[in-house]
Amino acid sequence: MPKKYGVKEKDLVVAHVVNLILTGKLRSGDRVDRNEIAHELGVSRVPIQEAVVQLEHDGILSTQYHRGAFAERFDESVVREHHQIYGILSGIASARAAKDPESKVVDRLASLLDLMRNNGEARAFQDSGWHFRAAINEEYCGPRLLALIRASYAFIPRDFWAVYLHNYDQMLPHYEAEFDAIRRGDADAARAVCAERAEMMSRILLAELVRRGVFGPRSHPHLHSD
Repeated sequence: MPKKYGVKEKDLVVAHVVNLILTGKLRSGDRVDRNEIAHELGVSRVPIQEAVVQLEHDGILSTQYHRGAFAERFDESVVREHHQIYGILSGIASARAAKDPESKVVDRLASLLDLMRNNGEARAFQDSGWHFRAAINEEYCGPRLLALIRASYAFIPRDFWAVYLHNYDQMLPHYEAEFDAIRRGDADAARAVCAERAEMMSRILLAELVRRGVFGPRSHPHLHSD
């Protein structure tokens, strides 16, 4: 696989392992084949070990002495938990933005929201949404909160959302509501919007995982595409 310049090899391995899980190629309890990853990605064992350490810290893998790394439990509750955490953490940053009397990011968010309103193409919309979140996080997160938010991205696959056809229709109202809450200085509303958006994202991803055959529909009879 060609290497992506500007991306750390460790991050390539992390993304690769997460993709294996999200496509059902690596299931709960499966052992991670480091030799296969090294061959497929063209990397040494060093970034693989670094990735394993991060993935264990994020609750995605577990290691056993002299036995290797194994996929942790991955089911509906795990997907929901990751999104709930993401919603809570994003809500902390968004609430801080709402409480800021100087409104340092409002103009930037307004510009990004205009871009989102005027561009329904999934990838361009997603990129603007990513910058919307980054503008809030970079201004209102300390190092620890920012690290936790980044860790919660694992099961929020950017590539999936970049091609999700209903991204514009389903996500734009949430961005509108969050911006309105920040502009009005309503911290509680900003938190609530982040939690609601994360819950909706988890439902959509769960439906996609059923469609891929990663989860069985009988185990998730209430899932549907919104």
